[in-house]
Order: sequence, then structure tokens, then C-alpha cells
Amino acid sequence: MFCGDYVQGTIFPAPSFNPIMDAQMLGGALQGFYCDKDMLINILTQRCNAQRLMIAEAYQSMYGRDLIGDLKEQLSDHFKDVMVGLMYPPPLYDAHELWHAMKGVGTDENCLIEILASRTNGELFQMREAYCLQYSNNLQEDIYSETSGHFRDTLMNLVQGTREEGYADPAMAAQDAMVLWEACQQKTGEHKTMLQMILCNKSYQQLWLVFQEFQNISGQDMVDAINECYDGYFQELLVAIVLCVRDKPAYFAYRLYSAIHDFGFHNKTVIRIIIARSEIDLLTIRKRYKERYGKSLFHDIRNFASGHYEKALLAICAGDAEDY
Repeated sequence: MFCGDYVQGTIFPAPSFNPIMDAQMLGGALQGFYCDKDMLINILTQRCNAQRLMIAEAYQSMYGRDLIGDLKEQLSDHFKDVMVGLMYPPPLYDAHELWHAMKGVGTDENCLIEILASRTNGELFQMREAYCLQYSNNLQEDIYSETSGHFRDTLMNLVQGTREEGYADPAMAAQDAMVLWEACQQKTGEHKTMLQMILCNKSYQQLWLVFQEFQNISGQDMVDAINECYDGYFQELLVAIVLCVRDKPAYFAYRLYSAIHDFGFHNKTVIRIIIARSEIDLLTIRKRYKERYGKSLFHDIRNFASGHYEKALLAICAGDAEDY
């Protein structure tokens, strides 16, 4: 698959949408004698993000209350994380995830890698703005203070969102491939810098050619070469960039599979990917998951999650009968 191929999400704008009616139903569900969680799932997972924001506005003017605040108050655990996560505009959701990955003790490097390696220039720009508005902090400065070495340099390069777009030069691709090959042989600081500059700044179309040239020159796959030559979070980040260039939905399918099977259902990762990709390419991610791992994403979520948490995740995945 080339990165320009058609991809599809699972959540679309609901037809005949009435935010006032939805806000009333949510008010009944949240402020009644008991919390009607099924009603919350039925409404919030069946509306697109822009519609949810309109519902929140209607809710505020109707009850004088903040919908996110009420969800946080009434719900708990992972189910709360899903329902609250659905209410954030995408750039703010990314900003929220990055903030929580860096604040407190320790840093969730895998979250930084997954978000910063996969977002487009436009998404990165909006994310930086949202981060600044929400947390009165500078995203670049926080990344700088929470990470180190070539891993930090690469993240700092990615977060600027200055990747070239839509341009491919075959002659240059051969040159870049030679630089990458040398960087895998020499491994000096200077070579690491050249390696990450190419991976962070060249367009996806250009990198597609570069990886083919690299294979011709070295007889080795780019990912295998990186895994062989480097280690730690720097290596993981470089591999994530290569996988996103090749097939972003397949990268997320791999992240989900790993979160579910290697980390005993790492809830934060599963929730983040399912919400963040729901309107972009989650349907395509589900296809890749099934092709690559034999079992459907539906099947694996059902095996590991339960209750309303499971129901909410499955509703966002919007499955077909054969996925059950």
C-alpha cells in the first residue's frame, strides 16, 4: 500500500443530528437516580467529534453544567477515560495524552513515539497550539526537558511539523539512501543526526523511494537495518517513522496488537489509538489487524475488556457481524 491510498474511519457525522435532543438525553442519563451508561454509549460513540462538541455546548446552556465535568464525576476507570476522551477535539486529545505522558514520575516514551511519529504537519501544528492553550506550557520545551540524546533530537525535529510534502526526486533518493546506509555502518553522532534529519524532514513519497534505494544498495530492509544498528528509544522511534511512511494503518494495527498481547492489554494505548484514529483510518486499521494477525480487533477487545468499557470500545470500532 502507498501512503496516499484511500483509508477510512469508523465514525461519521450522524444524519438528522439534533444536539439539543442529545443534550437532553445525556442530562437524563447523567443526572438521574442512576447513570444510564448504555445511553451515553449510544449517543457519544454514534456522533462525530464536531457533533459531540455541539452537544457539549447545548448541554452547558441547558443545564449550566460542563458535560466533561459530569462525565468525570459519574463514571470511573477505563470507561470514564473512553467517554471523556471522545469529548476532546483531536488536537487537544493529542495534547492531553502528551501532557500525561510527561508529567509526574517517569515519562511514557511509547506514547511520545506513537503520536509524534504518526501525525501530519497540520496535526502537529494544531497539537502544539492546543497544548499551549490548555497547559500554558510549550510542548517543545517539555519534550526537551523530559527526554535526552538523539531520541530527544529526533522528537524535537518531528514536533516542529516541517516535513516536506508531496515531492519525490529519484536522484536525491539514491543519495539519501547512501547517507542512511553509511549511518548504519558508522553510527557516529554526526551520522545519527543525518539519519534522523532525512527521516523527519523528507516527504513520505520521497522516503518511499529512499527505502527502495536502501534495499538495492544494502540488500537489507530499512527496519531490519535500524534494528541491527541502533537500540533503545531512538531505535524504536526511527522504526515507527519508517512504518508510518510505509503504511500508517498497519503501524497502528501493530501498536494495538502489541498493546493487547505483549503488555497484557495496555488500556491507555488501546483507548488512545481507537479514539484518535476513529474518524481517520480505524476501519483500515481493523482490516490490517485481521490480515496480519488472523484474529479481528473485535475478537481481541472482547477477550480482554469487559462491561461498558468493552461495549464502548466495540461501538467505536463499529464492527460487522463477521468480526464478532
